[in-house]
Amino acid sequence: MILQALTLTLRLAVTVSVILLIVGIPLAYWLAFSRKRWKFLVEAVVSLPIVLPPTVLGFYVLVAIGPLSPVGRWYQSMAGHGLAFTFGGLVVGSVLYSLPFAVQPMATSFAAVDRQLLDASALLGASRGRTFCRVVLPLGMPGVLTGFVLSFAHTLGEFGVVLMIGGNIPGTTRTISILIYDQVQALDYAAANRTALLLLALCFALLAVLYGLRRRASWNLWGWR
Repeated sequence: MILQALTLTLRLAVTVSVILLIVGIPLAYWLAFSRKRWKFLVEAVVSLPIVLPPTVLGFYVLVAIGPLSPVGRWYQSMAGHGLAFTFGGLVVGSVLYSLPFAVQPMATSFAAVDRQLLDASALLGASRGRTFCRVVLPLGMPGVLTGFVLSFAHTLGEFGVVLMIGGNIPGTTRTISILIYDQVQALDYAAANRTALLLLALCFALLAVLYGLRRRASWNLWGWR
């Protein structure tokens, strides 16, 4: 049971992190360099999941992908089944819930890139895309790595959003955090303790690797060995 829930959770975390990497990099770049007056509205939307209760976010996502919504009806006509209470539904909710944890570190890292380097690249005739690939992205890689790991670790510990959107279906939507809840509800505290320790160790290992890599990158940047 623990292995099944852990495998599903890791699969969800990997899927969500990869999607956020693809979506988050261009969004973070736009937030870092855009001069649009309404940029603050996009920043507020991106940051909203941090302050919004997970049950509220999960409820509105459930309504948005449910069988009565246009998105839900379209998906059902394409896939032959609904999106709610499926692994795909968990992915949608988790991407929205972990979005700020991926985008904000990336945007901060991109914004910290020396503008003189960007100006020099433009003077040499490089396009904006080439400047991004050759200058902004390599120098902002610590932020990209941070966003990837934080979104991965955040997805591992999700509970409210996952429960609202996916319910508690073994092998389909029962993640390890929901398994811990079930074990506590069943008064099986010994099993809950073992599962919680496993999740604690996994999250600690991820964060330790992240900070270790960031420290090493900082040393290399300043020429320390």
